[in-house]
This record gives sequence, C-alpha cells and structure tokens, in this order.
Amino acid sequence: MLTVYARRTPTGGNRLSRASNGWIHTAACDAGIIQATTCFDRALSQRCKWLTLAATIVGSSMAFLDGSVVNIALPAIQQALHSDAAATQWIVNAYMLLLGALVLIGGSAADLYGRRRIFVLGVTVFTAASVACGLSPNIAALTVSRAVQGFGAALLTPASLAMLGASFDEHERSQAIGIWAGAGALMLAAGPPLGGWLVDQVSWRAIFLLNVPLAIAAAGLALRFASESSDPHAKQLDWSGDVTVAIGLATITLGLSAIPTAGFRDKTVLAALGMGTAFLALFVAIEARLHEWAMMPLSLYRSRSFSATNALTLLLYFALGGALYYLPFGLIRLGGYSATQAGAALLPFALIMSFGASFAGTLTDRLGPRSLLTMGPSSRPAAWRCLPLSISGNLFGSECFRRSSCWAPACRSRFRR
Repeated sequence: MLTVYARRTPTGGNRLSRASNGWIHTAACDAGIIQATTCFDRALSQRCKWLTLAATIVGSSMAFLDGSVVNIALPAIQQALHSDAAATQWIVNAYMLLLGALVLIGGSAADLYGRRRIFVLGVTVFTAASVACGLSPNIAALTVSRAVQGFGAALLTPASLAMLGASFDEHERSQAIGIWAGAGALMLAAGPPLGGWLVDQVSWRAIFLLNVPLAIAAAGLALRFASESSDPHAKQLDWSGDVTVAIGLATITLGLSAIPTAGFRDKTVLAALGMGTAFLALFVAIEARLHEWAMMPLSLYRSRSFSATNALTLLLYFALGGALYYLPFGLIRLGGYSATQAGAALLPFALIMSFGASFAGTLTDRLGPRSLLTMGPSSRPAAWRCLPLSISGNLFGSECFRRSSCWAPACRSRFRR
C-alpha cells in the first residue's frame, strides 16, 4: 500500500511520510520553512524541477525494487551459499532492521546537512553495498552487506521526498509526490517477476548488481539538476534513541529467530529477549526525556486512534511478512515453480496492493477509516486460507499443496535441509 500523509513538526512545518508495504519511510520536509535557493533562470528552473523528480524516482526505486525482489531469490541464495534457515532469514532481517531503525535519523540528517547531499550519500552507500551483495562469497558477507544496504536506504528514501518538498511549491508539490508514489508502486509491482526472471536467466547476484546503473543515473541527475536545501531550524540528531532502538530490535529478532532450533527456554534465547526488552524500555525513557525533539515523540501515543492504528498495522504486517517470506519457498521448493513463475504468481498481489491505495482513499472518504480497518484485516485470514486450496487445484499449474492443508510446517522442514 502506498500512502502519503503529513503531520506537524515542532518547527511548525509538515512532515511528509510514505508507507510502502507497511514500513514507514519518513522525511523531515518542513514545507513552511524550506528555504531552497535556486540559481537558475525561470525557464531552466522548471526543467530542473522535473529532472530532480526523475532523480528521486530512480534513486528511491532501488530501495523499492530491493524490498520486493529479494524474497523471490532466497531459495536460490540459500542453495548457492549452502546456508541454513536461521542464517537465510537474516538476509531480510538485517536490511529491515537498519532501514526501520535509521529512517527517522535519515530524514533529520537531510534537514540538517542538506537534502541533496544526504540523498547522494545514501545512493552511494546503497550502491556500494549492492555490489558487495552481488559479490558475496558466503552468507555472513551477504548479511553484513544487506545491513549496509538498509543504512543507505534509510538515507536516500526520506531525502528523496524532502528534495521534492524543497523543489516544488505548494501548487506543484502534490502532483510531484503523486508521481513519485505512483512510480514507487510500479517498482514494487515489477519487483517479483523481474527478480524471478533475473534469478532464472542470469543469477541471483544480478538482482543486486542491477542497482549500479540506476545509481549512476540517480546521482548524476541529482548533482546536475537538483538544488541544495536544508532546514535552518533543524536540531541535533537523536543518536542515543536511534542506537538504543536498533540494539533492542536486533536482539529481540535474534532471540525470536533462535526459538525454532534452541527452544523458548534456552538461556541464550531468554537472554536475548530480556536484553532487547531492556533496550526498548531504555529507548522509551530517552524519548520521554527529549520531549518534542525525540525521534519518536511519545505525545503522539496519547491519541487512542493513533495508538490503535499503529498496533493494528504492526500485527497485520507481522502476519503478512511471515507469509510472504515462506510463500516463495512453498512455490519453488514444494510446488516446483521456477523463480520467474513464483514472481508472476505474486504479481496480482503486488499490483492490487500497490495501486489500490487510491481506491482505498476514496472508500475511506465515503465509509470512514474504521470500516476499512475492520474489513481489510478480517478478509486476510480467509484469503490466505484459500491460497493453498487454489494452488492445489492447479490454478497456477501446480499440485504442491495437495498432500497437506497446512503447508508452512512442511515448508520450514524442507527449508532447513
């Protein structure tokens, strides 16, 4: 789902955010106080605005594509690098942990040090990490490279949206952000079939090396046509909160991923979960001390609607993320799909989820958000329950689930081999 919204910041501006498949990418884009100074004449300035938009689309497309193609390649990566289930999960976890923990810092850094500067830095870091991913000789090197990729994405994604806010006035900004969001939706939808085709026809390494020409185009357009801007009211970065929440989330994820093999009562598992909980509690204490300058102002959670919506989103995408992680393994390992076929099987889901946001917005205006927030999650269990039945009925030319109505345990068993 693609959504763009705004909220007030302590400086009085607007904070534009974008949600992509449940993960929030936030860019500090204070429309009321942006003081971007262009050095072009009027005719050239209009051209530079739209080429700046092109730069942000190409740059952010790397992160959007990467988020949707990697799951399709996981079976091939696991086989090629001789990895087990726990290690393979960290290919996804490392990227998401760094992206989720640092994205707010990335938006604040763009305001403080310059939006174009941070955007180009993010593109550079992301591309270097992508090359390292493509050349990784083992699963450990790939996991570390994926973590660096997440750091680069946390810089370039919010900076790209902030650049739009600094380049377009209030009359053009909505159109520019709409085009940016639509292009992101297209990349998300194109990711699974493109990734599957690359895995089958070239190599799983190609899905990472594909970012190199995109990065050259994005950085070149940004350096040539985008004007630099920053927020004169920006304050220091909340590094203490950011590091604390990153450690807390990482240790909890480590503990949860070890439960299937070690058991819940294992001392290492309990220590990791306890340590993660302690760091998250420390993070809340730090944010309470920083008040409105915190990376996550706790005052927001005084709103019952805000708190309930975030809790619903967490639970919904917790379930969705697990299903989308195991589904490619079920299709490829159990169903005999090629990577291309598995990517094509996920295409309807990606298309409807990516482009359905505009229709959801219209329905929200008519029915209210509570109705849709109830109907959407309620329909999800029935849809996932019907998926094995559809595939076993040869909907996509496979009988992979005919022997079991519950394919996840078998998938996990096959995955560990």
